[in-house]
Amino acid sequence: MQDIPFVLSANLHGGELVVTYPFDCTRDWAPQEDTPTADDAFFRWLATVYASTHLVLANPDRRICHYEDFQMHNNIINGGAWHTVPGSMNDFSYLHTNCFEVTVELSCDKFPHASELPVEWENNKESLLVYMEQVHRGIKGVIRDKITKQGIANAVIKVEDHDHDIRSANDGDYWRLLNPGEYKVVVWAEGYFPSMRRCHVGMEPHPTICDFTLTKTPIQRLKEIRARGEKIPKDLQLRLRALRMRKLRASTKAINRRRESQQLQMRRARSS
Repeated sequence: MQDIPFVLSANLHGGELVVTYPFDCTRDWAPQEDTPTADDAFFRWLATVYASTHLVLANPDRRICHYEDFQMHNNIINGGAWHTVPGSMNDFSYLHTNCFEVTVELSCDKFPHASELPVEWENNKESLLVYMEQVHRGIKGVIRDKITKQGIANAVIKVEDHDHDIRSANDGDYWRLLNPGEYKVVVWAEGYFPSMRRCHVGMEPHPTICDFTLTKTPIQRLKEIRARGEKIPKDLQLRLRALRMRKLRASTKAINRRRESQQLQMRRARSS
């Protein structure tokens, strides 16, 4: 999953009727504690999409599997609020990949007989199809180099107010699941200036295209030119000179401020 940029996933369990979403592991190893992610609203949507279209979960007259009535929670629950599970696939996917994943507890029977599988398929068929369609919610696009137009791999995509970044794939393409709304998105990569734009996600069942073009920093351009043994272009020489002058002015101001502060302290010490 760290090599192939999956976007959406679900793992199927038996023994209960509920859809759980991360985080599954609670803080400080508490037995039960609501432990939401930065994308809690979207995970609740994913879980609701599956639970509301599952033929058994959506049946208000169904029996309780064991002792917990998850219908009180609309048949969805935060994994940690149910019981803590260290090292779950849901948590791993969210923390270490671009993938959003939920767990579907799809039957009271932990090990259904083979003869019951056709019924289980019918119970879950529509839910699986509708769940997969949610991969088209949010934004997607390609991050390219301004000069070469080539895709930039491993660029970081950050959505404001969402403390969960994702990275672009090998060809520079990315997919970020989001609920409808307006988002400020910032993209950066090593050796490039960051780029920001606002992306609108509508109610329509298709993603918003949000492409980015990044410009290399003068230092990165210089490194690449030197590595090829080429002559430094005039425009780059001027930009590097301007960059050095800005740094020199900034350091001179800092030295002057420090000197003025020291002189002020000395005058105060003499007067006291």
